[in-house]
Amino acid sequence: MKALHVITGLGVGGAEQQLRLLLGHLPVRCDVVTLANPGPVADGLRSDGVRVTHLGMGGNRDLSALPRLAGLIRAGGYDLVHTHLYRACLYGRLAARLAGVRAVVATEHSLGDTRIEGRRLTAGVRALYLAGERLGRATIAVSPTVAERLRRWGVPGRRVRTIPNGIDASRLRYDAVRRAEAREFYGIPQDAYVVGGLGRLDPGKRFDLLVHALHRLPADVRLLLVGGGRQEEALRRTAHDLGVADRVVLTGERPHLPAPRDHAPALSSLLSAMDVLAAPSAEEAFGLAVLEALAAGLPVLYTTCPAIDDLPAHTAPRARRVTGGIDAYVRELLRLRAAGPGGRAVPDAVRHYSIERTAGQLMDVYTAVLSGSTWK
Repeated sequence: MKALHVITGLGVGGAEQQLRLLLGHLPVRCDVVTLANPGPVADGLRSDGVRVTHLGMGGNRDLSALPRLAGLIRAGGYDLVHTHLYRACLYGRLAARLAGVRAVVATEHSLGDTRIEGRRLTAGVRALYLAGERLGRATIAVSPTVAERLRRWGVPGRRVRTIPNGIDASRLRYDAVRRAEAREFYGIPQDAYVVGGLGRLDPGKRFDLLVHALHRLPADVRLLLVGGGRQEEALRRTAHDLGVADRVVLTGERPHLPAPRDHAPALSSLLSAMDVLAAPSAEEAFGLAVLEALAAGLPVLYTTCPAIDDLPAHTAPRARRVTGGIDAYVRELLRLRAAGPGGRAVPDAVRHYSIERTAGQLMDVYTAVLSGSTWK
């Protein structure tokens, strides 16, 4: 089997890093096309031995990308095309059809109740999504919550399969040496209490709530935000205005594994440097950051996380749902700080979402799609 993965971009994001991790566990020859932004994850994929092609798409309405992508699919002799993220799903499904490839799978990574990948869900966005979806054979939802949203939109239930994101817990395991090194790199005192945030710096993630909470927390508390995005400067201004700029560290985008000659701490080291992860986003499709923090043995405070809410409570005893705003997060952070470290045990929820299990479920879908069969 030869498969082509088509993705909108390869910057450091959850879907992008999930693709890299997944390709290391699929027993299939896979190539990747990125429509735009061949960022650090593209470099990582190439270092893994994956062929990555940058299509050079100029924008959402660059229709010249369609025949170029169709030609690439045709020339590559691919048996199956797998698309990821909104723009790539639209162009990838249509290009595969033009190239004569009928075995098309899409993964829906980021469908919320009101937004998709930060884009507001208008009637036009929904209509385009549904039109493109009909050109594929299967749509994979990363959680039962997303699967239900797809069905409510009108995607036939027989075409929807739930396969959660997977993680490689061994890469994220707590390490005391890396904890000290990461804190030293960013100038964080070794005895500070570090609240972490992980994800795209967009308004929907509500990291501004954590900056406001920091203003009301003791002086030994630091905020470590890992990610890049359009809200970065606004967060810096808020921290300055509140007088806590010297207690906030913004690392920018950090991959799971650093690229060659990249000496800044990777994600695993940054998770080790934290004492708690706070995830105040009010709308998540899965909640990968929460699982990654749990794999590092951290306690977690979150507002929405289908990955945890879909499991029995005992599988993640140190993950606590927080309803409310700044006051609620301040109260819970003070409680955890007073309780002390509490160990770094990895909960059962992490094992439930192993990348090996995810890869095996995806292979079942590939086999079904190539044979033309469906599932109940």
